Amino acid sequence: MAEPQYEIDLGNLLAFDSHHQFVSPPSSREEVVKVAIEQGTKLVQAVADALFSLPSRQDPDGPIVQLPAPTTKLPREKPLPKPRPPTKWEQFAEKKGINKVNKEKLVFDEQTGTWKRRHGYDRVNDDNDIPIIEAKSTDEPGTDPFTERRKEKKGRVEKQEKNRLHNLKQANKVGALPSHIQLAATSLPITGTKSMPKKVSKDELQNVAGLAATATASGGKFDKKLPGEKPPKHEKKYRKFLPAAEGSGMGAMEKQQTEKVLSKLVSKHSHEILNVEKAVNMYNMKKEKSQRRGGQSSSSGKGQRKGGQSSSSGKFKPNKKPFKKTSSKGPSNKGKSK
Repeated sequence: MAEPQYEIDLGNLLAFDSHHQFVSPPSSREEVVKVAIEQGTKLVQAVADALFSLPSRQDPDGPIVQLPAPTTKLPREKPLPKPRPPTKWEQFAEKKGINKVNKEKLVFDEQTGTWKRRHGYDRVNDDNDIPIIEAKSTDEPGTDPFTERRKEKKGRVEKQEKNRLHNLKQANKVGALPSHIQLAATSLPITGTKSMPKKVSKDELQNVAGLAATATASGGKFDKKLPGEKPPKHEKKYRKFLPAAEGSGMGAMEKQQTEKVLSKLVSKHSHEILNVEKAVNMYNMKKEKSQRRGGQSSSSGKGQRKGGQSSSSGKFKPNKKPFKKTSSKGPSNKGKSK
């Protein structure tokens, strides 16, 4: 039997000692842990003794006892859920006296001769398994019966979704929304924390939408756009390719780019390519030669040949003696011309 100083609630499997006190204040945490383990061992032993004192019945797994009703009221973390209002179908079934019957999940399919599920994938009497549909007298000529079946199914799904949303609205008025709907409505994180997340800005939403739109292999190029959706921003630069055929405008850009690259290379290594001293020497030599040739041509232009012909054509011939004076030929030529 349990000791009288222990209060035991077998309905909740609880035991506690309301008269326990420390003789002296504990000096360390290890002492508190030691006393708590000793006292907890006594309380667990008291609960076990009380359980074995109850009447039991034998079972292959061992003796089984019926626990009494709990005497300690434990507080709830969440309030009691409010009853959900009945849907339109439940109201109609209650009015007409229709009782819900649990149907079997597997049904025999006469077309394939096998057992299939009543609903879901690979179900019985699936429209995809019907190769031929018998025409009716009410069918309009030129209509596709398979297309009509798909339209009817789509309409049923939309109607069912509309009814579901209507039932949720009615439940929200009473405050009896399901827990997962409440979590989505309040936008609380699934981790269980009660702190509301920060408000998402418009730019963040656009960035997330842009990432989702460009997450396909084509970068969202062939995806269907929503009404009012803007194309995603292209932050990177577009690659520009030169035309294959040359011409004016863009066709001449290849030549310009090549010249630009060459000019950069030449300017970068100009100290290695160009010898300034040698270039100055060559320029001075060419200048002296041109001056000498200019003096010879001016002196030869004053004289003329016999027979009254001028010697202007002689300046194109090389002069073997450039430094010889030509003053002696002047009077003879002048005398002949007279």
